[in-house]
Amino acid sequence: MNQLQHETSPYLRQHANNPVEWYAWKPEAFERARAEQKPILVSIGYSACHWCHVMERESFENPDVAAFMNERFINIKVDREERPDVDAIYMEACQILTGGGGWPLNCFLTPDGKPFFAGTYYPPRPAYNRPSWLQVLQHLANIWETKRETAVEQADKILEYIRRNDAVFLKKQDSEIELSGDVAFSPAMLETIFQKMRDQFDRVHGGFGGAPKFPSTMAIQYLLNFHWYSGNYEALEHALLSLDKMIMGGMYDQLGGGFARYATDREWLVPHFEKMLYDNALLISVLADAYKLLQSATHMTGQAARAALYRETIEETLDFVLREMTHPQGGFYAALDADSEGEEGKYYVWTKAEIESVLPAAEAALFCAFYGVTDTGNWEQTNILWRPATYETFAAQNELAVDVLKEKLRASRVKLFQARSNRPPPGLDDKVLLGWNALVCSALANAYTAMGKAEYRMAAERALTFVLENMALGDDARLYHTWKDDQPQYQAVLDDYAFLIMALLDIWQITFNSEYLTLAEKYTEQVLSYFHDPDSGLFFFTASDQTDVVIRKKDLYDNATPSGNSTMVHVLQRLGIALDRQEWREIAVDMLLTMKSTVERYPLSFERWAGALLNEAYPYLEIAIVGDNAFEKARKIQQQFIPNRLLAVSKTVTDANPLLAGKPGETDAYIYICRNYTCQRPVQSLKEFDQLIRAKN
Repeated sequence: MNQLQHETSPYLRQHANNPVEWYAWKPEAFERARAEQKPILVSIGYSACHWCHVMERESFENPDVAAFMNERFINIKVDREERPDVDAIYMEACQILTGGGGWPLNCFLTPDGKPFFAGTYYPPRPAYNRPSWLQVLQHLANIWETKRETAVEQADKILEYIRRNDAVFLKKQDSEIELSGDVAFSPAMLETIFQKMRDQFDRVHGGFGGAPKFPSTMAIQYLLNFHWYSGNYEALEHALLSLDKMIMGGMYDQLGGGFARYATDREWLVPHFEKMLYDNALLISVLADAYKLLQSATHMTGQAARAALYRETIEETLDFVLREMTHPQGGFYAALDADSEGEEGKYYVWTKAEIESVLPAAEAALFCAFYGVTDTGNWEQTNILWRPATYETFAAQNELAVDVLKEKLRASRVKLFQARSNRPPPGLDDKVLLGWNALVCSALANAYTAMGKAEYRMAAERALTFVLENMALGDDARLYHTWKDDQPQYQAVLDDYAFLIMALLDIWQITFNSEYLTLAEKYTEQVLSYFHDPDSGLFFFTASDQTDVVIRKKDLYDNATPSGNSTMVHVLQRLGIALDRQEWREIAVDMLLTMKSTVERYPLSFERWAGALLNEAYPYLEIAIVGDNAFEKARKIQQQFIPNRLLAVSKTVTDANPLLAGKPGETDAYIYICRNYTCQRPVQSLKEFDQLIRAKN
């Protein structure tokens, strides 16, 4: 066995029996590389990655290939989810060198960690216009032996490109400058962002662009928020169409709940079957907001079926997370593999005969008709379950009551889910990642506000307690990125802090427990101390006292997960108001002025940034409720879709929170609606509150 036997990462442990002498990303690997003056191969992947498994079987388990790797290189295996900082550096090197990226990522480094060559998957024999893995190894070993100076020179150039790329989107604009007659943050800016997104609408299948198709949850969130302020129904309808099509497609697990990472086709039919914690968290959050919007928008008729679909999907997805992705102590696991029994998707797909062997004939016929199951299949002679029609359309076509249809299908799903549970399951990556857990906490908080289920609030608080007790250690309670087997590892990165602070704020907003607000303030202070770059006004991905990466990058893109920088803008906007920290609000504005022109040009790469710009064009609503029944009224207001609002609640007059200071209450609580601490006349009825909110612009 190699050095990976000592690691906790399930991905690294998968490689512990390889004949390759793998190291983890630890000092001893670099010490040996420097001592022996050998190049380093760092191979990066993650446990749910199908092609990572393929390359392991084809090459890393081959004794002859391993022998060459061991002789000529120092070999390091990295779990990209454990070390996103390492992955970010070398993925950018790969993109510079090849124009693309992906996993497995294989990068060749000088002994001091500088990249001089990178690529992704290589086959065991030349194919797909690619050399074999052994040919790549032989070529680079020869380069190192005969043209080492060239390799070192290239490494220095690549590192310089990476440094420059960090600044490519940074164009500071003066907040006093007027742009085309408008102030820097204006509704016209939001319309520009919408039009750029609109150019990429898939108007038939929802989402953006063609295949492969990712959820783009933050863009959908922007469309919902933009609609609420602008009244633009095209934005709303595309957001809802996108959610509908994902739910009805094969990307959604029609039996067990939860979403796969992305679809390989435009129609959302064929998923990449891995299930990632973060995708499900982000989709739950946006579905909860869409549900609240449909429930609270009394002027929108004919949306009851859609709202019911979203509620059902939220419940099923959270059932999946709580059933299959939850540690006994309350934290959440990272991912489920795409593969089982060595085949991608095998756990999830069905032949028609398999379904007919589980369900009685009439029941099977109804199920197969609804979920698009055929004798020939829709993917590799099997069937990915999907919904060609809505409940309502199918029921009408088959002369069934909708409720009767739903109950029949529910009973069939239970039987098939039980049968599926007897199959060998996909591998579970059971490490706990701080940032992804925080995203789930925020999702649970949002689902609680939408549906009022106390178990969601309790699960959020329990998970938050888990990460704070197990991943915040040391005298100053600095955070760790990952935890498994009672062992926290690796310094937390910016995303971890930003997502955690956001979760603390979200849970403060449903509990009104000021301890969460105090913790949010504390960790924001840490971010400003350890991550802030005063030159650019933005934040580095790694802390100033982290020493095991070759360069400190700034992560600006909103990719599958939001960027730490865009999330910190939201954090500083919210906390700046909640705590009356004007200096924090100014940092947020400064960051947005730096990124504004980039976000307007490329909003689908900077989706959460776009949401932060909206918060400046339409400043936060500060809602304070004071009086005996304040918490009951707060619960009613939470059920409404109000995109950027902060809620402060107290039964009695108090100065404990700036949003509540100087605001008297009554037995029938007063509701204050304010912006920038300037308040309208307080009201007492929710009807009056709704009238004031509708006059929001």
